Amino acid sequence: MEALLSQTKPASTLPLSKRLKLATHTAHKRVDKAIMALSPFTSLDDYKRFLKVQYQFQRHTAPLYKRPDLCEQLERLEQRCRFNSVMLDINDLSIKTEELNVSPIPPPTIGSQAAALGWLYVNEGSNLGAAFLLKYASQLGLSAHFGARHLAPNNAGRGLHWRLFIAQLDAISLSEEQERQAIKGARDAFTFVESLALNSH
Repeated sequence: MEALLSQTKPASTLPLSKRLKLATHTAHKRVDKAIMALSPFTSLDDYKRFLKVQYQFQRHTAPLYKRPDLCEQLERLEQRCRFNSVMLDINDLSIKTEELNVSPIPPPTIGSQAAALGWLYVNEGSNLGAAFLLKYASQLGLSAHFGARHLAPNNAGRGLHWRLFIAQLDAISLSEEQERQAIKGARDAFTFVESLALNSH
């Protein structure tokens, strides 16, 4: 197992979450544009394309939520994983397994613990922004209990759920190199989702 992240002085006076936000602003905008280009709420078929993108991303990130080193740094991390919710949505909409097993884009390697933090930042942030997606999904007859479970808020509410994650993330002290790895991880995550959306069929 990789050694715990170093406890050296942070590379920046800004919290890690702010550094990640600034460093991924452009990539985040590209992802938003690519997702909306799918017109995921125009029809159920279009929503299924969107759900397949979510499946590929959540499947790739799911192992991070069980890693002991990350769970030691981020309390109750395993409970945050949304892959099971995506699978329930897929079953609700009767999407065939063979449609899911072929990814149009090979997932990037998550090469370090610091990089994994960047991926988790992107995934957790996507849940924060899912409120309006769930609202649009309701127009297709979907809900937090059928077909759009992965877009549902945590029981604590989206805002508090996110703030708790950010507080823990920002409490982790990274070296300058580890911060670069975290930023690269976040950018890789956004690029992966964008590529999945652009190549969705």
